Amino acid sequence: MPSTFHMSVSAAAAYERVISELVSGNAMVVFTVRGCCICHVVKQLLFGLGVAPAIFEIPGCVGFRRNYQPFPVVFVRGKFLGGIEAVLAQRVSGALAPLLKDAGALWL
Repeated sequence: MPSTFHMSVSAAAAYERVISELVSGNAMVVFTVRGCCICHVVKQLLFGLGVAPAIFEIPGCVGFRRNYQPFPVVFVRGKFLGGIEAVLAQRVSGALAPLLKDAGALWL
């Protein structure tokens, strides 16, 4: 399997449009890779807070993950939050719950 993922310009535009629609249409979106232990940690942390994000799992064999963003990829109310480091930093600082509440992803 090649280490890069190549798309035509029209396929790339369609891909970006789908991602944009998914991200903007949900309070919280998490893109994960099947079998990724770090992705599992983020999902369990969110579930433990009572959040039910829209989760999109990508097969582990997808070659473009190394060229895009390390997984998991987390969006809150259409804005890129980051990966595991950003989610954990927000959690440790106490900012994650208010952020999710303001986004409508968490009801306290």
